[in-house]
Amino acid sequence: MLVKICGLVTEVHVQAAVDAGADALGFVFADSVRRITPATAAAITENMPESVRKVAVMLHPTNREWHQVLHSFTPDVLQADAEDYSELDVPDTIECWPVLREGNKVTDTFRLGLKVTGTFLYEGAKSGAGETVDWATAAEFARQGNMILAGGLSADNVADAIATVRPYGVDVSSAVESAPGVKDPDLIGKFVSAARAAEKNP
Repeated sequence: MLVKICGLVTEVHVQAAVDAGADALGFVFADSVRRITPATAAAITENMPESVRKVAVMLHPTNREWHQVLHSFTPDVLQADAEDYSELDVPDTIECWPVLREGNKVTDTFRLGLKVTGTFLYEGAKSGAGETVDWATAAEFARQGNMILAGGLSADNVADAIATVRPYGVDVSSAVESAPGVKDPDLIGKFVSAARAAEKNP
């Protein structure tokens, strides 16, 4: 089970997520209370272990904006809406995690029987808003590949979400915050522990 903590903005909280056992950390380069500059992201992740993926989270970026992040931050993964990738020049060394949004026409690619390889996210209309998607629908998409479930997850419901959806991974942001954009190390630890426990007790 891949566990991703998204929207980190300080080195203290990066370290808290690493210590909790997160597999991937997301850094937001889009309009958000969690927005961070590529230079700051590079600075606060300088001591991150290589085993933890650094994810650049973007929304409809231009190729220039993406390359600014790529060269200043050097992420392991680019996470952006599925339709964004056609406009972006992404090196083969960078993983691509397309976001499929509930109700978005892009999700019709699955209905048409087209294969989506690799890892992808499934979430609501707006990232970081705590919107819970329909888990029954998400479960259908989870059978199509390595789906990371996002949207409205917390330490209280992640076990039920994992049991219902059977995702490849889970992603959290707002539910591990003490205030909008302010991560809470205790909540991060509880979320990761709850996800790991659910993984061991399906």
